[in-house]
Amino acid sequence: MKFHKLISVILHPIVIPTIGVLLFLSIIPHEVKKERQYLLISIVFFSTYIIPLISLIILKSLGFINSFQAESIKERKIPLFIMLLIFYLLGRNLINIPDFKELGMLFFGTNFSLALVYLLFSAQIKSSLHIMSLSSTLGFFLIYGNLYSIPTLPITIVIIILTGVLASSRLHLKAHNQKEIYLGFFIGLIGQYIASSML
Repeated sequence: MKFHKLISVILHPIVIPTIGVLLFLSIIPHEVKKERQYLLISIVFFSTYIIPLISLIILKSLGFINSFQAESIKERKIPLFIMLLIFYLLGRNLINIPDFKELGMLFFGTNFSLALVYLLFSAQIKSSLHIMSLSSTLGFFLIYGNLYSIPTLPITIVIIILTGVLASSRLHLKAHNQKEIYLGFFIGLIGQYIASSML
């Protein structure tokens, strides 16, 4: 049980964007000054980890959510809306920076996926945000590698393995059923392909 919880924490949706940026910087074909890399990582980490974490603490203290897991659809609506806003702003700004414009697709794509998840809430359909975050990152590297002829196969293989381990952990913890796992996976991929077709 501890292993499954640990995996869920390490690969939490608010951690994945920073991991995605680190992986992107490891394969980017042109040289970027270390100072700019550190600034990018800091901005992404603060925006997608610190702000959501503080938001969850505030929402819990105000009684909008019962736990930091925000398990019910009702509890997920406000945190998800905050993430929608953050990912949109990151995508819009990054796409205008020559060194990091490709990352704009990562955040816009994830934003599309989050929007799909939010829309499904109206039908009382829940999907795994953990899996969606990883599959969105997977979709980005598949598209990025194909567009710019960059070898992303090692990264995609690692992400696929991690997705499998995470899915198993989420099922073991009874946080999701198989339908929600598969739905999260396909929504993550779809969001990236929507973004790539529009940008």
